[in-house]
Amino acid sequence: MSIVWFDQRAGCDEIGGKGLRLCRLAQAGLPVPNGFCISVSGMESMKLQDIESALNRLGATSVAVRSSAVEEDGIAASFAGVYLTRLNIASPSDVADALVEIRNSASSPAAAAYRRKRGLSGRPRMAAIVQTFLSPDASGVLFMKDPIDGARRIVVEGAWGLGEAVVSGRVTPDRWVLSQQGDVISSTIATKDIAIVPHKIGIREVGLDPLRRTLPCLSSSALRELCKLAACCGNLFGVPQDIEWASASGAMWLLQSRPITAFASHGELTNARRPPR
Repeated sequence: MSIVWFDQRAGCDEIGGKGLRLCRLAQAGLPVPNGFCISVSGMESMKLQDIESALNRLGATSVAVRSSAVEEDGIAASFAGVYLTRLNIASPSDVADALVEIRNSASSPAAAAYRRKRGLSGRPRMAAIVQTFLSPDASGVLFMKDPIDGARRIVVEGAWGLGEAVVSGRVTPDRWVLSQQGDVISSTIATKDIAIVPHKIGIREVGLDPLRRTLPCLSSSALRELCKLAACCGNLFGVPQDIEWASASGAMWLLQSRPITAFASHGELTNARRPPR
């Protein structure tokens, strides 16, 4: 099966770790942008008319195309920032081009170095995800354990616009530390000079209005909702999760949920999440 929709079942060896987890989130009724996976075999055989048919069924104005390697987003290795992602593309030909780029990124020097560091051997097997693209008010990450020392507290980081500004380190995000019950322990509201936002095709960096730079990107009610969703993810997968989230049109969305793989300094964490250019 070349295309696996989020409401269908398939194994990690078919749709990769990220695709499998998004399917499970969607099937559990959690808020995930609708989409489908292209299987490992489909990455080699998918025809343009198949992509066009799937996009027509999805009915999205534009889509995000993300990697989903078989070994990606596992407990042993996350591959965070190693493989490519393409955002806000619309035509079947652009999606097809993105799939080729993602497949080729499996053999990139960065991917090879990461595999060696993690002691992974064998040929990488790459699947992909195509899902409705969101234009969020704010985006970021949530860790169900402190990523620096492993303490049992929730850490949320976020900024205005798309999450690429946070995971690439191009903006200092707002940061909240919360108890496991969702009570705020501390908050640091950063000066956020820029945001990554949708362009006509793709994304672009823009400067923010000075009055908006120092405003928190999440309200207290949004933080509470996000913590509730994180608890659902943890219960679903059975281990503390590293979650990418987005707030759009008054709703909170889950873009990714994977096990926390290791604890590192903040600088190491930022570098690990930096996406390829």
